[in-house]
Amino acid sequence: MKYKIFNDFQEAKNAKLIREKVFVEEQKFKNEFDDIDDISWHLELYEDNRAIGCARMYTEDKKTYILGRIAVIKEYRGHRYGSMLVNILEEKAKELGAESIVLSAQKRASHFYEKLGYKQVGDIYYDEYCPHIKMIKNIKKSL
Repeated sequence: MKYKIFNDFQEAKNAKLIREKVFVEEQKFKNEFDDIDDISWHLELYEDNRAIGCARMYTEDKKTYILGRIAVIKEYRGHRYGSMLVNILEEKAKELGAESIVLSAQKRASHFYEKLGYKQVGDIYYDEYCPHIKMIKNIKKSL
């Protein structure tokens, strides 16, 4: 298993293709790309030199990092690649001094994130007619 992390969205060409395929073509989201891409770290995950997953991460305050756009190509789902994406970015966030990680989960995927230690906070809200829930995980190292 190989991966690449970019802090320049222009270099993350495979991430763009995966997000287009999963979120736009498959899930019918219209507003997939935004200004946050320009300030994010972008992760691409490879199996046999084929890009199969991606995710992004950014921060607004250096203590809390926000994960998003976590996607795995359909034929590779169910093999723990999504967990790998989250774990790799959690480690990167720790390196950068994060104390917690927040994400906006599609409600139907919230159990996946709960298994990884995330807790639901707040009420369900809608993003392009899709129910989402905010989730958080404390990753601050104990002394």
